[in-house]
This record gives sequence, C-alpha cells and structure tokens, in this order.
Amino acid sequence: MATIQTSLSQTDDSVKLGALAKNAATILILQGIGMALTYVVPVFLARWMGKTQYGLYEYAISWSLVLAIPASLGLPRAVLRFMSEYRVREEWGELRGLILRSWQFTAGTSLILCLAGIEFISFLDRHDDFLYAPVLLAGIWLIPLQAFIQLQEDMARGVDNIPLAYGPSKVLWPFFVLGGGFFIFRHTSPVTSIPMIRVALLMLFVVVVFQGAYLWFKFDREIGETQPIYKPRQWLLVALPLLFDRTFEILLTQTDIIMVGSLSGAGEAGIYTAASKTALWTTFILESLNLVASPAYAILYAKSDRKGLQKIVAAVTLWIFAPSVAIAATLAIFSQPILGLFGSEFLTAHFALKILLIGHLVDVLCGSVGNLMMMTGHQNKSVIVSGCCGVMNIGLNAVLIPKFGAAGAAIATTSTLVIWNICMSVLVIKYIKINPSIFYALIKRHRITAKD
Repeated sequence: MATIQTSLSQTDDSVKLGALAKNAATILILQGIGMALTYVVPVFLARWMGKTQYGLYEYAISWSLVLAIPASLGLPRAVLRFMSEYRVREEWGELRGLILRSWQFTAGTSLILCLAGIEFISFLDRHDDFLYAPVLLAGIWLIPLQAFIQLQEDMARGVDNIPLAYGPSKVLWPFFVLGGGFFIFRHTSPVTSIPMIRVALLMLFVVVVFQGAYLWFKFDREIGETQPIYKPRQWLLVALPLLFDRTFEILLTQTDIIMVGSLSGAGEAGIYTAASKTALWTTFILESLNLVASPAYAILYAKSDRKGLQKIVAAVTLWIFAPSVAIAATLAIFSQPILGLFGSEFLTAHFALKILLIGHLVDVLCGSVGNLMMMTGHQNKSVIVSGCCGVMNIGLNAVLIPKFGAAGAAIATTSTLVIWNICMSVLVIKYIKINPSIFYALIKRHRITAKD
C-alpha cells in the first residue's frame, strides 16, 4: 500500500506547475531525441531506397497507423483518462481490470482486422493486379503492434512513467530500424520496400514485448493482490467517441500520404512524406507538453477547479508558443536545404511544406483544444466536429491532389486543421469555461505584469 500511496502523491503533485515543468523538461528531451531519430531515419531510408521504394514503404506504414486506430477501439485515450481517475479514487480493482481487458480487446480486434485485411488485399490482387498488394501484405501485421504500442504508451503515461511511455516507440524502434536498414544497405543496394517493412515489423515486435512485460511487472507490483473489476460497457462508451477523435488526428497526418500514393503514385508519396514529416516539427513542443499535461487536466476538472485548470492551460500555452513559432520560421526560411537532406528529387516539396506550416501554426495558436475536450469528458461533443472535418479532409484531398499533387494535399490538410481548431476552441470555451488560446494567455500575463 505504501507504493500505491506514493503513486497517488505523485499524481497530486503533477497538478502543480513546478512538477509539471519538471515532467515537461523530461519529455521534451525524450521526445526531442525521438523526433530527431524519426526524422533522421526517413532521411537515410530515402537516400538508400530512392523516392519510389521509400514511398512504398511509407505507404504501408501509413496504412498500419490508420488501421491501428479501429484496432485499438479508442482504448488508449480512455485508459489514460480512467487510470488518472482510478488512482485519485484509489479504485485498484477497476484499475487492474481496465489494464487486462484493454489488452484483451486490442488483441482480439487487431487479429480480426488483420485477417479481414489479408482477404481484402488478396481479393483486389486476384481481380485487378493490385500494385500495392505485396507491400501491404508484408506490413499488415504492423497493425496490431501499432495498436499495442499506442495502448501501452498511454498506460505508462497514466502512471507518470514518461521514459517507459515513449522511450521504446520513439527512441528504440527508430534506432533499431535505422540499424536494420543500414545492414540491408551494406549487403543489398539499393534497399527495397518489403525487406525494410519486415525489419520494421521485427523491431516493433521486440519493442512491444519489452514495454508490455515491463508494464505488467510494474502494475502487478504496485496494485498487489487486488482482484480485477471489469466495467467493459463503461469503458467502451467512453472509448468509442475517443476513437473518432483519434481517427481524425491520424487522418490529418496519414490520409494525405495514403491518398497522394493512391492518386499520384509512390514516388509523389515519398516526396510529400518528406514535407509532412518536416512540418511536424512545428507542433513538436505542443504534442510533447500535451502528453505531460493531460493527466493534470483530468484531475483538475474532476475537482471542479476551473481556476487551477485555466492557470495550467495558460502556462502550457505560453511554454509552447515562442519556440514553436521559431521552429516554423526556420523551416520556412531554410525549406529547400532541409528537404535536400532527403535527396535532390525531394526539393520540389518545399511549397507543400510552407503550406503545411501554416496549418500547424494555427494548431499552436489555439492550444490544447482536442486534449482538453477529451480529458474533461466532453469527447461526445467534439466527435461531431472531428468526424465532419475528417470527411472534409478526405474530400478536399480527393479534389485537390489530382489537380495540384503534393501541394493540393497540403492545402487540404491545412484547411482542415484551421477549421477544426477554430471549432474546437469554441467548444472548449463554451463547455469547459476556460480559454485555451495563446491570445488569452498573453493578455492575462500582461495584466498580471501590469499589476505588479
């Protein structure tokens, strides 16, 4: 019980700005290493594979990320939210039941989805000589692994173990993939997509098993002999709306790549992926601090502490703003030299990169809107906005990619991001009764400074 009380104390401390800042520093370092690796790996792969084979590889990876969302049933976000609540209330039986059942649900759903996917891809290949069939069949078993890694990341976040949450997936996996790619490059040049997919699959399996085993022993030690209490209906009622929100997030980062590959070919997908991955640096700090602040949002809202919640949100927004703008400006000014790291054929993506930067900057200016709606139990109100924006994103991509190629995909994604952020900001102000934007945070800070 002493261990449990310590964990609970840490949860309460995490609401304080000092502890939040300490956790933020930890995750920024870890996420920075991970982001650097996930950027360096595509640079080397693009050079070793060329734009077409690299495009095929990313096409399969993107599909695995998209399909991992329905495979997870929205449970990763739900697990994070319920774990925070159960730890505050000391409901250890429910906590054990949540952990076990979420693993079981993910395994079962993933298996069904993979078998259905294999049959569907084989059907397309038999009837229409499907170009992408070999790479998709090679990468389809990435789906359950991606689903498990997402679930286990949020489990580790739920107990404030940031290194365990992101070390395996953000650092170890890309490092192992880079090593495997180098091994293939030394023995078989050029590197092709299917061997690289198999390397990614093997390395992710190793990482998932390691992370899962560590989590199980940690939970078993902290919870003790508590019997599991299962509330699947309650968990799924929360998880399914979160599934739609999470689907929308993945659609914004992966659908454009998939649709560019489907409509313009693997080579164009490889070029666009370079721009997309580069633009993500703009929201690197936003995403990192959201990971730290999410449990605090849930705890403060559960305590009806609106003043404390506004204070935390304003502080996090201020921490995010200046460095994110600096990153975006640097990427815009040096877009061609940066994209040139992938190879000379990727320089044409510089216009798409600048368009994507606009959307990500709006994301930064509006703050943690999606996270706030999810962690405060308002996911049912935001799901309609996310669903409509997801459909709009697919439609815009379908119209603009045939006309403008990679630039069309960037316009579609940026337009969707802007509309989604504006709508979600309105919902946060209306239902949570706080203002998450940078403009409010700056005005508030100015007033405090003026009084002093």
